[in-house]
Amino acid sequence: MSASCETRPVLVGERRHELSWLRVLAVLLLFPFHMARVFDVWGDFYVKNDQLSRGLTYFIAFMEPWHMPVLFLLAGAASWYALGRRTGRTYAGERVKRLLVPFLFGLLVLIPPQSYLGLLSHSGDAPGYFDWLPSFFRLNGEDMDGYFLGGHTWGHLWFIAHLLVYALVALPVMLFLRRGAGRRVVGALARAATVPGVILVFAVLLAPLQTAPEIAGGNPVYYIAIFLLGYVMVADARFDTAIDRHKAVALLLGPLACVAVAYLEVAGWPAVPSWAGDLIQVYTVGVMPWCFMVALLGYGRRYLRASNRVLAYADEASYPVYLLHQTVIVLVAFVVVGWDVSVAAKYAAILLASFVVSVVVYEVAVRRLGVTRFVFGMKAPRRAARPAAVRPALDASVLDAPVLEAPVR
Repeated sequence: MSASCETRPVLVGERRHELSWLRVLAVLLLFPFHMARVFDVWGDFYVKNDQLSRGLTYFIAFMEPWHMPVLFLLAGAASWYALGRRTGRTYAGERVKRLLVPFLFGLLVLIPPQSYLGLLSHSGDAPGYFDWLPSFFRLNGEDMDGYFLGGHTWGHLWFIAHLLVYALVALPVMLFLRRGAGRRVVGALARAATVPGVILVFAVLLAPLQTAPEIAGGNPVYYIAIFLLGYVMVADARFDTAIDRHKAVALLLGPLACVAVAYLEVAGWPAVPSWAGDLIQVYTVGVMPWCFMVALLGYGRRYLRASNRVLAYADEASYPVYLLHQTVIVLVAFVVVGWDVSVAAKYAAILLASFVVSVVVYEVAVRRLGVTRFVFGMKAPRRAARPAAVRPALDASVLDAPVLEAPVR
């Protein structure tokens, strides 16, 4: 069979609604995740409650291994569809507009309040916000995350910066994979994936990449590989078939195993030989996240294929809400941690208030105004529908799979 037959063609009207659902759900999960950081026993955060929670630490340990890889995988998948209707130059220009502009806006407007409240929360005293603001642009080596000394940080926008770099650096590879020898490479990988077990063995190839150093918040070697895998895996229908056949095993080796690992991470691992500890580490950071992704893709295809008005609204809102969510969480948490109530009550209050505020700000101040749509990386609002006699048969703007050009941590 020729490569052109083996590799799924770019279908003009094809939409993978399960990918949109998974992206929306991944963004929604950021609310409970970042709120849990206010209460977890592990690390620092901009605002920290006096009483900490072991249970919320379990939740963080559960999400840590797989959540960011899922977001990069979905962004890579969306890029396959984006390049189906754009030249490489157009794609690169859109990525700059929809990633770099929100990143710079967020760095000037959304992130400084987090760093300032971190200083105020941990020190109990700080100069006025605008008197302090120039110091935000100075990096403090003793507080690289900007959690408690009021220094410079990218906050959750590190993901946007990484995604912009990956999209531009990987663009020649993505264009190569769409034609000629590149299509044959995709076909060969898809053919290998049809062999029982091979789709899960891809994790063995990813695991060594986890040893690469982190740069500006994430491991670029590992994450760009995940991004390209997402791109490739929607290019050929045989990947879907392989994922469907292995989703039950992936559920066991990914999500269910992640529950056990999260418990052991927090409770403390039992004493094991060093070689066993190394194997557990490889499985935790390499194999388990990939199995988690396969399970999500497989069960997403089974249960999340339909679209509705909720998805249409949430899909467009997911990127701006992502940009807003952590700043809102920190602002709300700064107030709530001072309440004389239980951890559960504080967590519930922060969860409800931060979600409602984020959506209201999006609806009132972002969605309806052209300038805020632009700085939040949204497309210009659509014009009123033209008369049916002159309306084109296909509107490309509604056929492209939207990209979360944005998680995050």
